[in-house]
Amino acid sequence: MGAVEVVVASGKGGVGKTFFSAELGLALAGRGLRLVAADADAEAPNLHLVLGVDDWDVVDVYREGRVAFIRGDLCTGCGLCEEACGLGAISHEGGVYRVNQWICEGCLTCSLVCPVKAVRYRFNVEAGWLRVKRDTGYGFPLVSARIRPGRPNSGKLVTLVKNTAHRLLGGGDGVVLVDAAAGIGCQVISSLAGAHAAVLVAEPTPAGLHDLRRIHRLLLHFAIPAALVVNKADINPGLAAEIRRYAERNNIMYLGSIPYDDHVPRAMAARRPLSRIYPGSPASKKAVELAGRVVDEIVLNIEEWRMRYRPEKPVPFVPRTIKPDELSRIHG
Repeated sequence: MGAVEVVVASGKGGVGKTFFSAELGLALAGRGLRLVAADADAEAPNLHLVLGVDDWDVVDVYREGRVAFIRGDLCTGCGLCEEACGLGAISHEGGVYRVNQWICEGCLTCSLVCPVKAVRYRFNVEAGWLRVKRDTGYGFPLVSARIRPGRPNSGKLVTLVKNTAHRLLGGGDGVVLVDAAAGIGCQVISSLAGAHAAVLVAEPTPAGLHDLRRIHRLLLHFAIPAALVVNKADINPGLAAEIRRYAERNNIMYLGSIPYDDHVPRAMAARRPLSRIYPGSPASKKAVELAGRVVDEIVLNIEEWRMRYRPEKPVPFVPRTIKPDELSRIHG
């Protein structure tokens, strides 16, 4: 089989993606598969919370990028840097110009306009942390990360998380289970790059269907086959059925649905996987069933499954750019 990379993704947040990722991890480990879990949301990691991880065996500083600063002995106070900064990171305080280290992304604009070269840079700044828990207590390790507020390039940190997970797995058969961030941003793109399969989690709301279409378009760009779980399906059965029809029309494997169950937030508050603390709850039973289907029908049958559900050809994803005048019309 070789190493299989499975990404659990969603177009929007709050749909139950991490809850299902934890149950899928338990199912994979329970079948005796070598597994490393990777939390690929560097801006808001939470898989460790569901798994009850309180400390880390490895915490490495992640250094990347640059941050500007202004040499007061050279600055003439012309203010061109403040005018040029598109992020608003430069301000005039106490008679001098200063760079806000939390906002600056090191884009070089201020240094290009400075007539006296007073803008300098600190390189390889502390941008975040890579964290490893060798034993979560559930039969598999977890790799996670956290980026410092205001630092860019969280997608690069996600790539480091995935590469670390693959190194921990070593060679041979096994699974890297990636819990992606919500949406379709750079973190999600990094999560999907190189994946063998994606499990999409959606909720039956208008926003849930809209954002499912967006993440599916991104999967088509990478030609990644997908399966679908509809969570909280009974809050809007009509829309849940529409989401299922969307999957069937677009060759997405429909795994099934999970009912709304208030045991889910209780389990998350207790920092335990749902099936371990409320095994008899309706959502737990369905999540365990659907996670088992992912193991048996996708992971253990990956080549045949990919042949059946892989898009015929990549469909380039071109993000839509909203111009300022259009944005003003949208907001009236």
